[in-house]
Amino acid sequence: MEVLTAPKPRRNLELALLVVAWAISVGAYWNVDMVMLDSLSPGFWVRQGVFMGLTLLIHIVLRIRARYADPMLLPIATVLNGLGLAMIHRLDIPFGARDDAGRQLIWTALSLLVAAAVVVFLRDARRLQRFTYICLFAALVLLLLPMLPPPIGVPINGARLWINVGFGTFQPGEVAKIALAVFFAGYLSTNRDLILLAGRRFGPLQFPRFKDLAPMVVAWLISIGVLVTQNDLGSSLLFFGLFMAMIYIATGRISWIVIGLSFVAAGVVLAYFFVGHATRRINGWLYAFEPQYYDSVGGSHQVVQGLFGLASGGLFGAGLGQGRPDIVTYANSDMILTAFGEELGLIGLMAIVVLFVLFVSRGMRAALGTKDGFGKLLAAGLSFVVALQFFTIAGGVTRLLPLTGLTTPFMAAGGSSLLANWIIVALLLLISQNARRPIVTGPMTDEDQDARRRRRFWPARQEADAA
Repeated sequence: MEVLTAPKPRRNLELALLVVAWAISVGAYWNVDMVMLDSLSPGFWVRQGVFMGLTLLIHIVLRIRARYADPMLLPIATVLNGLGLAMIHRLDIPFGARDDAGRQLIWTALSLLVAAAVVVFLRDARRLQRFTYICLFAALVLLLLPMLPPPIGVPINGARLWINVGFGTFQPGEVAKIALAVFFAGYLSTNRDLILLAGRRFGPLQFPRFKDLAPMVVAWLISIGVLVTQNDLGSSLLFFGLFMAMIYIATGRISWIVIGLSFVAAGVVLAYFFVGHATRRINGWLYAFEPQYYDSVGGSHQVVQGLFGLASGGLFGAGLGQGRPDIVTYANSDMILTAFGEELGLIGLMAIVVLFVLFVSRGMRAALGTKDGFGKLLAAGLSFVVALQFFTIAGGVTRLLPLTGLTTPFMAAGGSSLLANWIIVALLLLISQNARRPIVTGPMTDEDQDARRRRRFWPARQEADAA
């Protein structure tokens, strides 16, 4: 056997970056305790040890199972998660007995274990292409679960997004976005040529045949319909963005962006006039400082308080534990970026933005590097989901966009979001492993011949065969 290219595994670089991530995370937690409690909180070293030990476990798993995976994805996700834990702990202290940070640590541990299991047992993300339509079915089931009556479905603040899992609540829509990304990637990679070449041209735009695009459109419409009935307009926007981004990446036609933006404009107008939840959100965005919207239920109070917090932070911030982000409603979830802006200032907030940009760019790099169409689409779609979610949240808290119910990836309190995002990390690591590993040539083995025969009789599974 002959190795044509031999890229470096760069696991040592990953370990060095992990040490830096641990130092930032532990340092932030320590600073909060010293400023607000004058001593380390009970269980400080146990909590930090659990967090560092489980991220180290994923590093060890990558050394064994995915030596050539991207070395930056894990450290970036680690520092974002660690900063989130520190800020949630800081916001717990003024309320005494509240321990959202402890619950978030439990979800962090579960999420890290699931991510490690994905790397160990899946090994190659291309295997997911075999479950294209199963993922569609699973996504629809997950989206419908919150609609079931109690004790399964748990309505909170008028939205039906959560289910009861015994020890707490879980938002299945967070996992559904991954299942839909797998479905879109599998369907588009198999039917790309039909969507791209067949169809009719109307002026500068070419539309595919309905029968070629129908499964995707139906899946998207059902998903959006369910989310609208659940009063989760933020996830509706996220799913629509995922749909448009992946079909644009598959076809490369700007016409899809034009069509998508037209649909968004029409949807916003319809939602404003016919969906009460959307009307309140948009009015609170447009007229945030008007008394009737500031004081109303579900009005702009939360956004305005967050803006005052950002303004008081200035360039350098008040310092961890020295501001008052706890007076903002849902500061540890919806508004956690304003808490960081108040206490770390514009410089600290921009550092967080840079970390998200790096994370998304490394995911896109994995998409560009992999050879199979399914992997390209899946990596690009998952990276875009993280980018769009962060942009929507940042736009909402700065009043660039209406505030939605989405949470900041890795940082905000919320176990379902954290679990979904660590699964995304695991999938991106596997795809980057496939993109960066050495290319080996040589005599065809019996296993290679069997795989070739399978691809001959099942061409749709060609790219799904694991290496």
